[in-house]
This record gives sequence, C-alpha cells and structure tokens, in this order.
Amino acid sequence: MSVTLDIQQPQPFDLVGSTILIAGNATAFEGTLSIRVSEGHDEYTSFTQVGALGLRQFQASIEIPADNSFQLNRLFLTLADDTGNENGPSVVIPVLFGPKILAGYAGWQPYTVKPGDTLTKIAQDQYGTSVYQPIFEANRHILSDPNVIFPGQVLRVPRNDL
Repeated sequence: MSVTLDIQQPQPFDLVGSTILIAGNATAFEGTLSIRVSEGHDEYTSFTQVGALGLRQFQASIEIPADNSFQLNRLFLTLADDTGNENGPSVVIPVLFGPKILAGYAGWQPYTVKPGDTLTKIAQDQYGTSVYQPIFEANRHILSDPNVIFPGQVLRVPRNDL
C-alpha cells in the first residue's frame, strides 16, 4: 500500500497557539499517524486515527501545555505513519509558536503597512508601547530586518488576552 500524507493545516510558518490544529488527507498503516512537536530540544507527542484503506480526510490537534519548556518560538510539527515502521514516511512543517512570541497570546490580526510606517510605530499604535519584537518575530518568514518593511506588506500582529 502506498502511503500519502497531504497536510493542509498548518501551512509552513503559520502562527499557532497552544492548541495546534491539524488537517489534511492521509492513508496510514493500521490507520494511525503519530504527531510530534519539537523545537530541537523538548517535544510533545500525540497520535490521530485516519483511514487505513484509501485516502481519507482527517482533523487532529495537539495541546502544548502552558508550562512547556520550549526556549524557541520556532517549532517543528512532524506527522508520520510510523505505526508499522519507525522509519516510515513523514511530513515536517515549521511553525511559529505565538505563546513564546507574546505573553497571553490569543491569536493575530493582519495589518497592511502604510507609507511612513515602521515596526516601532505599528507597535505603538497596536500595543501602546514601542516594543516591536512580537510583530517582527511573528513575521520572520517574510522579514529579515526589522528596519525594512514596505507599504502594502501584510503583517501578522499578535494579540493577547491580557
């Protein structure tokens, strides 16, 4: 049987919260996919059931505890059909972990950069402080320098529930 892992959510560099929602299409030996979230040091694991006969849609989630020991805001989500072979096929998706970017992370909202904007100005408008690091970190997939943004760019502005 050929194995298919087509993960549609999350996409690479999505900004995720403590509950990471996963969706896609898969076939798996014995109908099970393992789920692992790691930053290279610590990891959390789970599994989900998918159809063993033919391609099936699936939805799953993995909860990252609030007292996690992650040091980095960049995580790797790995889904693997390793129930019959520990070296079976897998998909690795890099994601950005909102709770390590902004305390009390509750999601994000889009912001379109206007002429004259800087990350400091956007932070002042959105947070009431000039601390722009959460906005920069949430957009590391498109920003390499916090001093270089362009009108028309759509940035993710992390929000908290504090």
